[in-house]
Amino acid sequence: MSLTFLPACQQKAEDDSIHESIKLETDRIFGKLVEIRRDFHENPELAGNEIRTQEIVEQYLLDLGLDVETNVYGHGVVGILRGEKEGRIIAWRSDMDALPSDYPDEVAFKSKAKGVQHGCGHDIHMAIGLGIAEVLAKQKESLSGTVYFLFQPEEETFKGAKNMIDSGLFSKIKPDEIYGLHVTALPVGQIVVKPNEMFAYQKRVRIQLKNALSDEETKELARRINSFLSRANKGSKPWELQQIADTKTGLKNPNTIFKNYLIMNENFSIYTKSDGLFLEANLYETNSSNLKGIIPKIKQVIEASDHKGQLISVSFVQENPTVINDKELTGIAVKTLDDIYGKGLVYTSYGQVPFFNDDFAYF
Repeated sequence: MSLTFLPACQQKAEDDSIHESIKLETDRIFGKLVEIRRDFHENPELAGNEIRTQEIVEQYLLDLGLDVETNVYGHGVVGILRGEKEGRIIAWRSDMDALPSDYPDEVAFKSKAKGVQHGCGHDIHMAIGLGIAEVLAKQKESLSGTVYFLFQPEEETFKGAKNMIDSGLFSKIKPDEIYGLHVTALPVGQIVVKPNEMFAYQKRVRIQLKNALSDEETKELARRINSFLSRANKGSKPWELQQIADTKTGLKNPNTIFKNYLIMNENFSIYTKSDGLFLEANLYETNSSNLKGIIPKIKQVIEASDHKGQLISVSFVQENPTVINDKELTGIAVKTLDDIYGKGLVYTSYGQVPFFNDDFAYF
């Protein structure tokens, strides 16, 4: 009995020692990561222009002793950490670009670039990615397998991930698994995740009519379409993102408002061209099986209106894929974190958030 029990105890002691070392190292570099995140925040760069950001990320990874490649696509960076032991190939992705925005940002480290901001958290994502790389680099001797740190440009335009793949990224690194994250308005120290669809399906619909309508007619048609299509559980307002963390209505509650809905922007973008009047709007649907019925329903509303003879076409002009988490890997990740850190770190998401999406879906 002792011969089979002692090695297990020894392995557990070694694992506990590694986890404690990781915790101490994470605490040690925390201040440095805050500084680099604030530097990224002060110096944001739009999609396709991540020049300074690339230089900082590349040098940081080189200083850790990682192999680094920058010829993957655009201003992307790939850091390669090879463990001393055999194991799986894992990729961790962090996005790099900022948004065109002048939203009030009353912090000492606000953006120095007029009209450009890290309003979507990519500055934090990069700091986290660099932090993971640094902590794991210190554990290289006990690390099994290889970790690729993918710093991806052009996420906000939904081009970077797909273009990295189309440029042959996965033919070079062949990861077994890939992970990423997105910060949001949840209490610090909590992770919310679910298998399958993480966000609502996002579509942009375009309606083309033969002739211009009056402002009143256009607004009334948009209102009718919105009213006919929109769906939400009774009394819920899933467009109110401030409720994400609410204990009764938020993502962590099985009765969350963020499920079983279709949201459509009533304020259509309206413009005229030589070939007619165009109305465009974004919509967010939680159930993939309902997507095919959206265009026929819009046509139904128009054909039942006074503008039936004006309809030329209804089509989706943008159909970004949504993030679908692998069920098995999600379960393994949650169990691993529960085993190491105990319950209370990772929570199940019972809904799908609108307005958010991420081109991580391509990975």
